[in-house]
Amino acid sequence: MKTLIEGAWVDRRAEVQSTDGSFVRKDMAFRNWITADGAPGPSGDGGFKAESGRYHLYVSYACPWAHRTLIFRILKGLEDHVSVSVVHPLMYEMGWELTDTYPGATGDPVLGKAAMYEVYLAADRKVTSSASVPVLWDKQQNTIVSNESSEIIRMFNVAFDAITGNTADYYPADLRSEIDAINDGVYNDVNNGVYKTGFAKSQEAYDLSVAALFARLDSLEERLSGQRYLIGERITEADWRLFPTLVRFDPVYVGHFKCNIRQLVAYPHLWAYTRELYQYPGIKETVNFDHIRSHYYGSHESVNPTRIVPAGPRIDFGEPHGRENVGS
Repeated sequence: MKTLIEGAWVDRRAEVQSTDGSFVRKDMAFRNWITADGAPGPSGDGGFKAESGRYHLYVSYACPWAHRTLIFRILKGLEDHVSVSVVHPLMYEMGWELTDTYPGATGDPVLGKAAMYEVYLAADRKVTSSASVPVLWDKQQNTIVSNESSEIIRMFNVAFDAITGNTADYYPADLRSEIDAINDGVYNDVNNGVYKTGFAKSQEAYDLSVAALFARLDSLEERLSGQRYLIGERITEADWRLFPTLVRFDPVYVGHFKCNIRQLVAYPHLWAYTRELYQYPGIKETVNFDHIRSHYYGSHESVNPTRIVPAGPRIDFGEPHGRENVGS
């Protein structure tokens, strides 16, 4: 699954590695930042100024990490300023493929590449990385700005405000410490927790991760019983980082990843909260359940050797959520 070009190994498929039966996620390789004036961000190099039409986003509808970036592109009104390519949902030996042969997939109109690993090599012929999504590409410098989703959404949150006039702030200064604290627990136990559970290679590793996952879901259920969002009554980055995992929970994680102590629908507040976020303007258009189910069940041969994609469950995320007055 690795390609050797000019001494560099590019891992075409795996975005993770396992040790002693536990799941360990790899660090991202490109950590530059788009800023309003092109000044350096918290990491990487400067020179990436926010400009309309300059940047291109490579995503998978199936991938929850890429989903975050699609959400912030909508929330911040960047549809006309940052273009998008959507990969084929099935991941085989070539990794994420760039083809328009599957409904909803777009191919690669920017670079004309056939797979994401070729995009990585176009940025750096000596890159050592997994060819993951999302990828934020700079058409001007012909390189990858970032492949770290948590940082891409923060770029989208503020860098283009002067261009779009959209000044909604999902990571406000006065709430950052609370948001960061929530994000840490949600990432470790929920966002990454479903993967630690699903890809565990030992019973002990599975037992530990599934227990942590449901303990965190229990605490989030309690938290949302008395307030509308994770940080009180204001929707923030923390909510949009949790949502991609919740919307995939019953469709794929319960069955495919053995996260089956309880279904999300068994949590009245979390279930209503997920429906509310799904119904937020523009968000349901970022959710493609066909790509989600096809990818997970059809790509993870080690988890589902038959690659049979189940017909259900059939879930109506458009049901009224009734959370308008929660916490008020």
